[in-house]
Amino acid sequence: MTRPAVVLVSGGLDSTTVLALAQAEGYAVHALTFDYGQRHHCELAAAERVARAMRVVEHRRLKIDLRAFGGSALTGDLPVPHDRDLSATEIPATYVPARNTIFLSFALAYAEVCGAADIFIGVNALDYSGYPDCRPEYIAAFQRLANLATRAGVEGRKLTVHTPLIALTKAQIIKLGMRHKVDYALTHSCYDPLPQCLPCGSCDACRLRRKGFAQAGVSDPLPYPPLEP
Repeated sequence: MTRPAVVLVSGGLDSTTVLALAQAEGYAVHALTFDYGQRHHCELAAAERVARAMRVVEHRRLKIDLRAFGGSALTGDLPVPHDRDLSATEIPATYVPARNTIFLSFALAYAEVCGAADIFIGVNALDYSGYPDCRPEYIAAFQRLANLATRAGVEGRKLTVHTPLIALTKAQIIKLGMRHKVDYALTHSCYDPLPQCLPCGSCDACRLRRKGFAQAGVSDPLPYPPLEP
């Protein structure tokens, strides 16, 4: 029998790769996607495409409107940065307060209900170290909390939070995904999409994705506006 696992699936490149890795390890994937009022709502359709194409056991889409708090370029009135220095160390405006803690808490509840002892999340601390809730020490702390705060943990069914991409570059992630036959044409990464959900090409997410494909030596299947000279 295959083991159930909850996989957070945003519709982006990283989470789609993680979904493929979980399936390759033999997990029966219960995919979880959040409609949290994000500006880049195009990723929701991408998550549906990914879940359907990869034939997950179940795909749940939860609505939690984080626009009630704002505080982020993705959920409030702050502008999405374009052509930002990607080597800068400050926390970017696209950080959504406590987002991964909120998402993982829902994933934890879902895992208890579907009998999963494993949660997969596509956080990455190498190519995008500006987010405090993508660090290994944060994931370790949440896993400790999960095993203290749940019936499953108290009864001895230890829960593990898997972060297989946390120490990989974007190029390494793409190469790994291609080895597992991930169709990146299904995905969406842009924080500030153009009409018809086309990627802008200049937000942080687009630039990291483009850099990753270039360094991996393969073509990104998504169309971008021409680069400015």
